[in-house]
Amino acid sequence: MHLAPACRAARHLTLNLARGAQRPLAALLAALLAQTGLVATAAAAGEARAAAAAPAPSHHRAQGFQNNDVEFAPKSLRDLIAWKWQALREGLPRPPSAPTPQVAPDLDFIHANAKAGAAMQPAVTWIGHATVLAQLGGLNVLTDPIFSERASPLGFAGPKRHVAPGLSLAQLPHVHLVVVSHNHYDHQDEPSLRALAAQPGGSPLFVVPLGNKAWFTALGLTHVVELDWWQSHRLGAVEVVLTPVHHWTARGLGDQLATLWGGYALLAPDFHLFFAGDTAYSKDFSRIRQHLAARQGAVGFDLAVLPIGGYEPRWFMATQHVNPGESVQIHLDLAARQSLGMHWGTFELTDEPLDEAPRALARARADKGLADTAFFVTAIGETRRLARRGAP
Repeated sequence: MHLAPACRAARHLTLNLARGAQRPLAALLAALLAQTGLVATAAAAGEARAAAAAPAPSHHRAQGFQNNDVEFAPKSLRDLIAWKWQALREGLPRPPSAPTPQVAPDLDFIHANAKAGAAMQPAVTWIGHATVLAQLGGLNVLTDPIFSERASPLGFAGPKRHVAPGLSLAQLPHVHLVVVSHNHYDHQDEPSLRALAAQPGGSPLFVVPLGNKAWFTALGLTHVVELDWWQSHRLGAVEVVLTPVHHWTARGLGDQLATLWGGYALLAPDFHLFFAGDTAYSKDFSRIRQHLAARQGAVGFDLAVLPIGGYEPRWFMATQHVNPGESVQIHLDLAARQSLGMHWGTFELTDEPLDEAPRALARARADKGLADTAFFVTAIGETRRLARRGAP
């Protein structure tokens, strides 16, 4: 997510000014900018530009990176104001009808499984938002880790977490691998990444899209590999492949599209997992299936971890975030055995109620004749144990 937190801040800014808030205007403007992803360094661009070699891949452009099919064009300030004004008039997002479900984590299983090596049972635990602990191929893997109270570089402003992480940082097993899909604040969270780098036993390996390594090294995080689309890196028994998805990046005033974004195929001998990060719908997912078909056979991924929230209003969000119906189509495009819905229920970022995405997913699943178990959601903190590849 990127502009949605900004827009939430825009609403707060408008309301605070209307109420004659005493807080300095400069601080309020700083909060707004921070949540749009417009307060930070733009240092990441240099390495990506220097690494480009002729002939450059088609998604490498002189002005930055781009999507495969439809070029991303950021919405204007006028569009942003129109969206937030409409939401304010209509009272959106409406309150959820029920809290986001949460259960106590199965720490005994998670920690025993973490040390099982080749006997590890494939399993995923939803920690919240796009953060999932995946256990496969003998590795403990975190996706887009955010444990912070706010999806923002500022502690006093930005979208606030509605439910605590399903596992705290202290409750995690030793994490071997962290994959980061892109640099928006709710996916590349600096305090969480710093804490993981300082975990007992040494830093995990951070795998990031092209151009992001410089941001990590500037923080003193040096155990980092960056990949272009379709490049891969092996850690133990797991091959990590960065795949194209349809999104965009910006973290500072001058770095829009300067760093790459992507999804991840994690290919272990006994389990294939796909993590989409943030994405709009595109032909990329059919291409991913085609690219890996020779390795996967009749079944694509054993599990696809797909976003289902952060999608309203469609006129603003369709070029950046899928809705649940589009997520179901991605599940089908990937020929996934099962999919897990994430990116909902944690941070209030867009106009749909915080608990709407699972209901919309159920409708979309029924429209395609899919079983409930084919594309499921879990409570935050819940672990789902999964069948090994090739098992019936």
